[in-house]
Amino acid sequence: MTTYRTHSCGALRRTHAGQTVFLQGWVHRVRDLGGVTFFDIRDRHGLTQVVARAGDALTQAGKLRPECVVAVTGTVDIRDGAATNTKIATGEIEVVATHIELLNDAKTPPFSINEDTAVSEETRLRYRYLDLRRPALQRNLILRHQVSIAARKYFDSEGFLEIETPILTKSTPEGARDYLVPSRVHKGEFFALPQSPQIFKQILMIAGMDRYFQICRCFRDEDLRADRQPEFTQIDVEVSFATEELIYTIVEGAIVAMWQAAGHTVLTPFPRMSYADAMRRYGSDKPDLRPGMEIGDVSDLFRESAFPVFKDAVTAGGVVRGFVVKGAAAYSRKELDGLTDQAKQLGAGGLVWVRLAQGTLQSSALKAAGEAPLRAAFKACGGTEGDLLLLTSGEAMQVATWLGSLRLVVARKEGLLKGDDFRFVWVTEFPLFEWNPDEKRWDSMHHPFTSPQPDDAALLETNPGQVRARAYDLALNGSEIAGGSIRIHQPAVQRHAFRLLGISDEQAAARFGFFLEALEYGTPPHGGIAFGLDRIVAILCEESSIREVMAFPKTAQAVDLMAGSPSTVDDRQLRELHISTTGK
Repeated sequence: MTTYRTHSCGALRRTHAGQTVFLQGWVHRVRDLGGVTFFDIRDRHGLTQVVARAGDALTQAGKLRPECVVAVTGTVDIRDGAATNTKIATGEIEVVATHIELLNDAKTPPFSINEDTAVSEETRLRYRYLDLRRPALQRNLILRHQVSIAARKYFDSEGFLEIETPILTKSTPEGARDYLVPSRVHKGEFFALPQSPQIFKQILMIAGMDRYFQICRCFRDEDLRADRQPEFTQIDVEVSFATEELIYTIVEGAIVAMWQAAGHTVLTPFPRMSYADAMRRYGSDKPDLRPGMEIGDVSDLFRESAFPVFKDAVTAGGVVRGFVVKGAAAYSRKELDGLTDQAKQLGAGGLVWVRLAQGTLQSSALKAAGEAPLRAAFKACGGTEGDLLLLTSGEAMQVATWLGSLRLVVARKEGLLKGDDFRFVWVTEFPLFEWNPDEKRWDSMHHPFTSPQPDDAALLETNPGQVRARAYDLALNGSEIAGGSIRIHQPAVQRHAFRLLGISDEQAAARFGFFLEALEYGTPPHGGIAFGLDRIVAILCEESSIREVMAFPKTAQAVDLMAGSPSTVDDRQLRELHISTTGK
């Protein structure tokens, strides 16, 4: 067999009736009706029904089984009206086979390809090449391709150059752990796989490249979650002479292009809020705006309250905050008790509920707090007839975190988190530093190359914790899908930032010497951002895990079950790399 197919398995329509065609693909399912055999042939483009009625074609069809590879020659025929399959694009036709060739047989798969049955993730990853034959995963990878192409075209149209940066680079141990690669030529020395191209893209700005982008692989040796993998893909962007407004405009244009490639319309500009406002109003630095339920602060209403829990919290410098669930006054006591338990599991000391039903105010704290402050709090948070208010108290950041998490629990219960409802928001003015109590030093909230807000520069010496960064994240539906900043471009400021992070001049020279030297040669102001491509595609595919939009992901234990990696290597390889191992 040397002929290439005339059509894919998803291409044939009524207009092809009477044509002789040649198809190649996998047998999807077989139906032997005695004297006539139907089977579906499949490739990534779709399915076509084939019928074998007589002669050698019928004999060969009787030997077929799911997942074997076949070539079919036949004539396109229009199906009878009752036999039309409206669920597939080729459902109005079938191919009457005149010749069938078995190109390769197949073992019985460990799970069904032609049915959407539940399969353990371990089995799916062990046999990923079979899992990838399933239409849902193929659709995800096709969409990923379309989104990536749209991003490339957009950045090219905006004057960006796609430039590759090194995969084997220098270890700069900040943030997550590096993956290290031993050097055979230089005994005892190591390369590192890049956690991001951060330093190199800044050097490209120093080199005068002006506008850079790259769809690049990054590597982080960190504990995994549903939206984390040891190797992942980001769309990396850097711009010389950038301002925040320029970055916002560029990014929003890219989002419009990527979402359009996935069949969605996005309206710009996106709303913006400061980090402080996001934490206060939504209890998260990546707020999900879909459910509404904005958190309100009613601390002043309980400053002189008879309710000691709330009064004591406010007196101690804490807050009383809550949010309204519209139309939830009908919750049963069992449901309310369940929410209280959820709040306690999240860390809250307790939960007070207030509801207004048929004009009557009811509350779990009615006797202790009195009706007046509770009614005032209910109104202040936007409650009306038929609504439910949930309140808790404590230190401000803790309360924000508790209510932010509880808000999403309620939103899921209420069915308010629609996958195709895209709510973008820019979160800005993050703290430049956060205190690390274990190591008793400051850490960068983003990374050490982020510029401080000019108005806060004086605080670097006196109160680093109050310094705001020129950093910005783009959040979508509770996920951070892009993050970036305006960078430090002056070498003295960069060295000072390192010192504040506990990195001495000697350590900075050892880790970042080549970069600090580059800054001395006329560095333009610049800024950029990185999009999480895996997260973006997962959201567009309405998948909860990025593993569902990656061809060959690792497990939560960073293991490739299909290839069997990581694995041991033979002693000769270790000797060449000047490495010995201990333990297992």
